[in-house]
Amino acid sequence: MALDLIVTDKRPLIIGLTGGIGSGKTKVSDLFAGLGIDIIDADVLAREVVEPGAPALKQIADHFGKQILRADGQLNRGALRERIFSAPDEKAWLNALLHPLIRQLMQERTHAATSPYCILAIPLLVENQLHTLVDRILVVDVQEGIQRERVTTRDKVSAQQVDAILASQASRAQRLAVADDVIDNSGSLEVLSRQVEKLHQQYLLLAKNLKA
Repeated sequence: MALDLIVTDKRPLIIGLTGGIGSGKTKVSDLFAGLGIDIIDADVLAREVVEPGAPALKQIADHFGKQILRADGQLNRGALRERIFSAPDEKAWLNALLHPLIRQLMQERTHAATSPYCILAIPLLVENQLHTLVDRILVVDVQEGIQRERVTTRDKVSAQQVDAILASQASRAQRLAVADDVIDNSGSLEVLSRQVEKLHQQYLLLAKNLKA
């Protein structure tokens, strides 16, 4: 992807980090954070917009009923998933409510970042066509066989469930087609760290040149 966004003094260079389930996006984010880079995680923001007291949570409760909340007032995510799993209209309603709120938070947090560049981690960047929010796309890549092995071990789910998740996401080829940079996370932590350090230096130079 070309750098079609203008980087100004008001915000840093934005690197969009994505990858399929089990690819190791969190580990890569942690390594960048260890280098002093601000991380904005879309999954964290998605939870933030439905915290108790948030207007969106009240709208969800009004729409689906109070049973969608736990006793402590938190959103019952399991119950919500069940409600929308086989109800495309309900899922569409929920997405129409939450996606603009999450997108707004992404923009606010990236513009407020203070490191030379920041990482905007969006698992569904390709699927939701959020490339316009970033200057450059970094894909964490592994073979599907490794994804399956990691997810079944980590999440204790069946192979069928993993296949269903993979089928719902962009394919490996689709992600690689839009990638500006790729990290191969099929090896050791040492190898992964070296790749992150190399990209870190490249991003620092790119950010410096763009602001020059």
